[in-house]
Amino acid sequence: MYTMTISVRPLRRTCCSRPSIIGRGLFSSSSRQLAPNGTVAGSNESKPLDTGSRALNASFDEGQISRLARKHLHNLNLADLVKHGRPPLSEEALLQSANFTLSLLPIRLAHRLQALRNLPYIVVSNPNIRTIYNNYQRSLETLLPWEERGGINTLGEEVEFTEVLAQLVRTHADTIPILARGFLECRRYVSPQDVTAFLDAHLRARIGTRLVAEQHIALHYSSQPHFDPAASPVPCPEEPSFVGVIDTALKPVDILDHCGGAVAEICELRYGVRPEWVVNGSPDTTFAYVPMHLHYILTELLKNAFRATVENNMSREPIEVTIAPALPLDDGRGLRLKPPSVSRGVFRSDAIQPLDDNAPGVTIRIRDRGGGIAPEVQPNIWSYSYTTFFDQDDSLPGGAGGSGGGSTGDFALNIISSASNGRSSIAGLGYGLPLSRAYAEYFGGGIDVQSLHGWGTDVYLRLNGVGRLE
Repeated sequence: MYTMTISVRPLRRTCCSRPSIIGRGLFSSSSRQLAPNGTVAGSNESKPLDTGSRALNASFDEGQISRLARKHLHNLNLADLVKHGRPPLSEEALLQSANFTLSLLPIRLAHRLQALRNLPYIVVSNPNIRTIYNNYQRSLETLLPWEERGGINTLGEEVEFTEVLAQLVRTHADTIPILARGFLECRRYVSPQDVTAFLDAHLRARIGTRLVAEQHIALHYSSQPHFDPAASPVPCPEEPSFVGVIDTALKPVDILDHCGGAVAEICELRYGVRPEWVVNGSPDTTFAYVPMHLHYILTELLKNAFRATVENNMSREPIEVTIAPALPLDDGRGLRLKPPSVSRGVFRSDAIQPLDDNAPGVTIRIRDRGGGIAPEVQPNIWSYSYTTFFDQDDSLPGGAGGSGGGSTGDFALNIISSASNGRSSIAGLGYGLPLSRAYAEYFGGGIDVQSLHGWGTDVYLRLNGVGRLE
């Protein structure tokens, strides 16, 4: 899943940014501003924003975006996603899941459209950012008829709706690399801080939107009468512990071993050295979480630790990983899931036992002897516009990136953008720390970094599950 080309540089970590909430006042006075009439203040561009950002479909009811964007954005949690029960779901539960999904997605899409509209016109008119705007508008247009008809009432409608969701997931698969390319091309008009704020808000919104859609798709393919997990366009394991894309008995050590093996193999191919890691603490800990999210987080954190260890000639010192379960809930409450509606292969009800020993969360510490983070670098580790990794050969196709004269902010965006074209490095694949923290914080967790310069770094990953499941 993670294809990486490792580039050797004697520097520390690729790093990135702190979460922010985006609004109309996002861009500072140093950037282009939207005047009250929708034009760009202080520029020669006098076209209203409507001319560019609404060009996809002139017949689209623009009032719908404003109406939906004014609605409250539901704070999604893992309990929301498993509340319909274990698959295979009954017809009633499957329709409830579909309607719950429908109640969330149009509002979430409208909020992102509104955020894109708040960008300066000269930014929105960029072809890449316009593509993202059009994709979001098209997706909203597709979902609005379902909302207007009053919901999903039959299995036939649910099948059609699931096909729409699958198309929506495919459409937005490359959203972030395209946005990054667009912001790179507009770097003269927006500051790195503003790009950080927008991307961070967009990443967090995208996590929830994609998860809602993928959860229903997985439930659809693991339920009656559509039971066909192999045909699902999203992960749909047949293990009885799974509820859609959520594993209610996830063992972090299993994900850790998979990610560690993949990153170590790449290190060996590139550096000729295969770092080792040891696991201590409570490796048998289980909790309810999204495996795809944990896979991404651990891959990014291990990439940082492995690279620092190798480049500081400390590969004989193993990476130390400690897994510690959160204390059990003492309020006597547990989330009771509805049992499967029917027996179907591995989904037979007698294979599912109450998970009374399920931890409400877990903390994972990753400790390396890679020399730590330099004091001048430490303040920047959560900034999307900063990277400690540099390679003069890294630039966007077509010359969008510089090969020696660009700032670190420009180069960081070069890395993000080039990754979408299959060109990536161990230091610059994806978003590293900021996206990992966005995933962790989405369900109430977090990432903390403690560095002892000249010695090593401890990274603490805290993840919240849904507590005890029955």
